[in-house]
Amino acid sequence: MKNNYIRDEHRVHYICYHLVWSPKRRKKVLMGSIAEDCNRLIREKCDLLGWKVVELSIQPDHIHLFVQAFPSVSAETIVKECKGYISYNIRTKYEELKKLPCLWTKSYFASTAGLVSSDTIAKYIEGQSKN
Repeated sequence: MKNNYIRDEHRVHYICYHLVWSPKRRKKVLMGSIAEDCNRLIREKCDLLGWKVVELSIQPDHIHLFVQAFPSVSAETIVKECKGYISYNIRTKYEELKKLPCLWTKSYFASTAGLVSSDTIAKYIEGQSKN
């Protein structure tokens, strides 16, 4: 895997989250043009906030998002921003979604992933103590 580290003034980082969330009651509403709009809206929101979508999969009853973000951004923030942005935009566009009391469940799954092994971290820390 190539080096995907982000470098800025004081940091070098590679923070990726695997996030999964679903519509209320796992309703299979994320199909066709709704799924296409969800895909576009997630990419749009992530791009706007400086997050990189690594992978995205829209299933009829859930969404998988693998996203690279800054260390100061929590998984909860990403999910909240994406859910809110999608909900507002597609419930305005699609009448059938207005019938649902809310589009998303409150819950979500989050997992972290990165490019660094524990050996790499240990060597880095060891190297820092020599400086």
